[in-house]
Amino acid sequence: MFLTFEGGEGCGKSTQIQRLAARIRSLGREVVVTREPGGTEIGEQLRHLLQFSKAGYGMAAETELLLFAASRAQLVRELIQPALARGAIVLADRFLDSTTVYQGVARRIDPAEVAVINRFAVGACLPDLTFLLDLEPAEARARLHRRQDPTATPDRMENQPAEFYEAVRRGYVELAKREPGRIQLLDATESIETLESRIWRAVEPKLSR
Repeated sequence: MFLTFEGGEGCGKSTQIQRLAARIRSLGREVVVTREPGGTEIGEQLRHLLQFSKAGYGMAAETELLLFAASRAQLVRELIQPALARGAIVLADRFLDSTTVYQGVARRIDPAEVAVINRFAVGACLPDLTFLLDLEPAEARARLHRRQDPTATPDRMENQPAEFYEAVRRGYVELAKREPGRIQLLDATESIETLESRIWRAVEPKLSR
């Protein structure tokens, strides 16, 4: 089973992934946790370029799209598909929905072209279930500010203008409306424990089957 977590910056994806992984492992199942961009040696190099390298600040939107897709293509073939083939459960912090929204909506690249690139990158490897943690951009920025290390290298993707994050949120909500069978929309302002319970109620029956 392949489960992905989506949402804007600071919405709590990492926390919920860790909690879900612990629950599943307690049942004796293998869990593989990964992230995008990253997850492989190539992907981590691309992550640095996309998020932390000074060179990234001059990046064209189309270049950004292709680099995210390149990281994902490597992740699918090197990590995700082999893990699924041996019966592991894969939890991913972001996947192709991020590109659909961040580059297709917020960067205003033609959605049809984004969809073609997404399909080429992932092939037939699509999530069984996606959890979208929805959070107002203002609250997300406040969370990021509270946890920010002043000595850390700035994250380019976390330092976009306010209208960029508004577009990201609108894009995610519209995507959830289009794919209600796969994407579960969750209120990220709820407590960590409440969100954990909601996610577990959706996942546990699938594990039993």
